[in-house]
Amino acid sequence: MNEHEKLNYIEFSTTNISATKDFFQSVFNWSFEDFGPEYTSFSGQGLDGGFFKSEKTSLTSNGSALVVFYSNDLESTLEKVKKSGATISKSVFSFPGGHRFHFIEPGGNELAAWSDQ
Repeated sequence: MNEHEKLNYIEFSTTNISATKDFFQSVFNWSFEDFGPEYTSFSGQGLDGGFFKSEKTSLTSNGSALVVFYSNDLESTLEKVKKSGATISKSVFSFPGGHRFHFIEPGGNELAAWSDQ
């Protein structure tokens, strides 16, 4: 349901739409709808969004926002992320309230996963 002045959609750049889709399908069971060769969208993942073809990507070291997934089993999520071709950019670390790690998906975007378990 669309709500007035609430977050509604997020768009990410990716250097490789196919690799990005494969990664998110494998790790998080996402499905995609393609809109031509340079754009794909996803929905039903907490926030709908899409990926567009670009040579630039989102990294916190460049000042980008960090999108963070929640996990009931952080070690399991970490293993799936590694096996699906991501680079771990920050190993699991503790912070007040839980643990998390950062990763760079095959299309070049940095994301994170955390758990309070």
